[in-house]
Amino acid sequence: MQTLEAAAALAPEHAPVAPSGRRGRVAILGGAVVLVLAGVVLSLALGVREVAFGEAWRALTDPVVGNVDHSVIRGQRVPRTLIALLAGTALGLAGVVSQGITRNPLADPGLLGLNAGAALGIVVAATAFGVMAPIASVWFAFLGAAVAAVVVFAVGNGRPVQLALAGATVTALLMPLSTLVLFRDVDALNDLRYWQVGALNGRDLDAVAVLWPFIAVGAALAFFVAHRLNGLALGDDVAAALGQSVGTTRALGGLTIVCLAGAATALAGPIALVGLAVPHAARRLVGTDYRWVVPLCALLGPVMLMAADIVGRLVKSDELEAGVVAAIIGAPVLIAVARGRRVAGL
Repeated sequence: MQTLEAAAALAPEHAPVAPSGRRGRVAILGGAVVLVLAGVVLSLALGVREVAFGEAWRALTDPVVGNVDHSVIRGQRVPRTLIALLAGTALGLAGVVSQGITRNPLADPGLLGLNAGAALGIVVAATAFGVMAPIASVWFAFLGAAVAAVVVFAVGNGRPVQLALAGATVTALLMPLSTLVLFRDVDALNDLRYWQVGALNGRDLDAVAVLWPFIAVGAALAFFVAHRLNGLALGDDVAAALGQSVGTTRALGGLTIVCLAGAATALAGPIALVGLAVPHAARRLVGTDYRWVVPLCALLGPVMLMAADIVGRLVKSDELEAGVVAAIIGAPVLIAVARGRRVAGL
């Protein structure tokens, strides 16, 4: 009997051409690590105020009190770079697990309504209870994401097209509701207006310190279920015949998505389409074996989010939020996937 580890080779969606052999995939993962490191360097050096790379390094290793460049690096760019790393990892992993457990190439936490649910939870926490601290608001984000997930999966009934439609409906309902609630509370609106569109600024290292353990737990769960997603790719009946508990896999996957999407939303706002674009790019590079796709998504997610943040800093003198740029980058991917033959045939 075939093992779940070999299931990806038989999956019907094994269409993307991956590099032959383990060495090619390892090389791609190594290249992704290099891209992450390059993104960190550029994120620290580039912006409205340009700082030389050497000066950015000195700001980290030997800061000078009163030096404006060093203050900008340590007080603003270090926190937003760490936020991009964490939130990008969370969104990339949440996206690939979403697509894996639903077998839906259009699934991601934003399109399934989880980001909108988490955002509404945080808005309610701020307006109704005055809760703004990340350690408290993250629990409201988890609750909102979980409720949205239950509604979407109940309405979608596990079918790819119905899940996408249910997620779009929930998102279309909850996002305006969040805005309406915020407009009724001026103080909360001032505090959350940039966060609401998906921004990496406005949070400090305290938020990073509070939220990184939740993302670490979610990432560990994503890596744990990776080989199980190969079985689901063959269909529920085949996965069960191979000895896999389909219900347990989907429950673990759902918990993973809620944890990652809730923490990412609490940290950077409801950033859309990162979780959609990154898994498709990863499959093009390493094929459909989730044991390779999942770690690559954990690397490409931060790359995409840091790139969006850097572009947003450079295109406008007063900056453009990373969530807006990420949506612009991800929209063509969504269109390409939606027009693909596999989706058209669902």
